[in-house]
Amino acid sequence: MKIASVVIKNFRSIEHAELSFSDFNILIGQNNTGKTNFFEAVNWFYTGTSAGSDMKFQRDGNREITVSLSFTGAQHGAENMINEANRTKIQNILSGSDEIKITRSSADPRRRVVEIDGEIKRNPTGFDTALNDFLPKFEYIHTRQYYDEFAKYSQKSAVGIMLSSVIEEILSEDEKYRAFRSTFEDLFNAEDSAVSNHFRALGKSVKTHLEKQFSECSKVFFEVLSPEFNDLLKKFETVVDDGIETYASEKGDGMQRALMLAIIQAYADYRKAREDAGKSFLFFIDEAELHLHPTAQRKLKEVLLELSADLDQVIISTHSSVFVADTGTRESVFKTEKNDCKTEIFKTDDIDKPYIIYELLGGSPADLLLPRNFLIVEGPSELELLTRVIKRHYIDRPPIQIISAEGDTHQAKRSINAISKAYSPMGSSIYHEKIIILCDKPTAKAKGGFDQFIEAHKAIYKRGQILILPHGSLEECYPTENGWNKTEDETKNLLGHHKKQLAKNVGDNISKESFEANMPLLFEALSKAWVNAF
Repeated sequence: MKIASVVIKNFRSIEHAELSFSDFNILIGQNNTGKTNFFEAVNWFYTGTSAGSDMKFQRDGNREITVSLSFTGAQHGAENMINEANRTKIQNILSGSDEIKITRSSADPRRRVVEIDGEIKRNPTGFDTALNDFLPKFEYIHTRQYYDEFAKYSQKSAVGIMLSSVIEEILSEDEKYRAFRSTFEDLFNAEDSAVSNHFRALGKSVKTHLEKQFSECSKVFFEVLSPEFNDLLKKFETVVDDGIETYASEKGDGMQRALMLAIIQAYADYRKAREDAGKSFLFFIDEAELHLHPTAQRKLKEVLLELSADLDQVIISTHSSVFVADTGTRESVFKTEKNDCKTEIFKTDDIDKPYIIYELLGGSPADLLLPRNFLIVEGPSELELLTRVIKRHYIDRPPIQIISAEGDTHQAKRSINAISKAYSPMGSSIYHEKIIILCDKPTAKAKGGFDQFIEAHKAIYKRGQILILPHGSLEECYPTENGWNKTEDETKNLLGHHKKQLAKNVGDNISKESFEANMPLLFEALSKAWVNAF
């Protein structure tokens, strides 16, 4: 079950907003335009707290706040409810409909109005509990939330809930845990225990001093209670190994933010595997890119897109162009603007995208970073090598953008098409006759796909814009100096990060003369890219 649409009236800076949602939804806009107010309005729909004048549009106490959420997939949501009595109540209300509209108003925030096919339904006794059970689980991650709230052990944290219900059930039947409890009692509380004897002596000493003030006091003793499961986990810590194994609390803000989101996703999986099987989750993430490098932002978007592909739905707010740059069929981008203290939210389309990205980048022509030409290479090793060689020996040449195809001719094709599409102001790509592609010699297994790639770009190939290395890998093309050159068999045994490190080493140390003499085809690729450059 997912949100089909949201209607908000008179909530803080939002006088009226009506949005239709997709699986993955992005809110963009400058600071103080109302993105967080939108999130808070949906949060208020779920919590139903009382609404003071400060929550109402223009602080007008006479205004009435209403937030209406329309859901689709209601039949699936009802069918997957575990509680039979609650399920029956919801199915009776739905009467076969797959859509439901629910409204909360500040006039009576505890009561929610249910509409089916435009008809307001009467809520039967106990319906609120059934409705809470029926609605998708709402997870709101705002900018003021921190890693500790989700990762530290407590009865309400995501980690605490997952650990307690699973491990406590296991420990209750575990012989080793029972033995531990017995040993603890013997150590601290048995009559012949050294610790117990020492505690009794301390108690007598305290009693001697206490009876001087309260003569009726006849005994003081110290008792150590057996630790319960919750007590054992109060020192619970999360350890992360990202090359250096340390507590998560010692990691940077970006890692902690990413870990927090990962824990919430794991918590959703856990709930679905247990008491909330089949239940959908709504993930509202305010400033999803917070603390994250652009590369990590792109990876986070991929994760969230995957998360929203099935039952769950994702709505994020962001200032990042990374989240907007690549849009798909299952996502929508909304823009917030504020005029005369009033928030306006509207859905954007592909025509708006260049302007949105331009604004997110700061609105300066320098932010466009238009290269003089593009060079598409086989993988990250070529990228590392050539960027270093250029910085060291050819800094005065025209700036070119090197793009890794990740060892995939299909990705190379996608890169070519993306460049052609992005830079086609008059219907004809300005880079089509300039771009250079550098490929490894294809293996026998890959030759069929490679030949198809060449056939699809016959004109580019005939113009000499596609160059093919004499070997199947960059490592076989390195000079023999410093042990850089590798055989085919040696290359097969190298892991990806080893190849990348070797490329960095060569790029940082190879002389200009050695590069041009011993790696002539790579120099030719660069030279052609420079010659063709604008």
